[in-house]
Amino acid sequence: MQTLSVVLAVYNEERNLTRCLESVKDLADEIVIVDGTSTDKTVEIAKKYHAKIEITTNLQIFHINKQKAIDLATKQWILQLDADEVVSKELAEEIIDILKDTTHEYAGYWIPRKNYFLGRFLMKGGQYPDYTIRFYQKGKGRLPQKDVHEQAVIDGKVGYLHAALLHYPYKDFANYKLKWERYNSIFAAQMKTELQHKNYLFKMWFAINNLILKPITWFLMAYIRHKGFVDGWQGFIFAYYSALRFPASYIIARTSHEKN
Repeated sequence: MQTLSVVLAVYNEERNLTRCLESVKDLADEIVIVDGTSTDKTVEIAKKYHAKIEITTNLQIFHINKQKAIDLATKQWILQLDADEVVSKELAEEIIDILKDTTHEYAGYWIPRKNYFLGRFLMKGGQYPDYTIRFYQKGKGRLPQKDVHEQAVIDGKVGYLHAALLHYPYKDFANYKLKWERYNSIFAAQMKTELQHKNYLFKMWFAINNLILKPITWFLMAYIRHKGFVDGWQGFIFAYYSALRFPASYIIARTSHEKN
């Protein structure tokens, strides 16, 4: 059977890390963790699982540290995880079947992900299957390291797995709001760059698009077309705040521009 490196980039993940590593401890031939100088017990927990650990700076574009972990991996296949994710038993079995196969049609695989939000897994609203490329052959996958929601770029054919990766991104609504605001700040910085050296008409259209058109369209797509209403009040909250990120980020970008 071919070998597997499980790789993570982490920062202050003592609440999540044990659950994540427990789900892969019998699957991984090595665990590689790049830590952004955590101030909690993250590194202590990682050591209990005999992880290969590198301490570095915590960066806003977290994919830079994820790529560092990928580069440190030494096994034939890589499974890249976040600390708030759990490999289901079914997914582990599917990965093992691929590792046992000596002939590989695919260089990497999309994995469906279930996102846990305020007490339930969201199954509608465009949230499932939330496909993400996390499993690929060593040397065949690389992160662009430019955006918080980017996917790995695979050199070769990409297939699809069937079993789900379980994602527990938010402890509660306050934690969700904190991460939502953090992502909005990154999105706002991208908007600010996009608006540089643009003429008045472009800026006016950009404002209308992000303050009115995009949020309305996004909410209707998530909640109505993709049946977010099936997920109850959690589906409404998720669709609402997903749509609200456009005007919120735009306002941050414009406020920052005016201050400068």
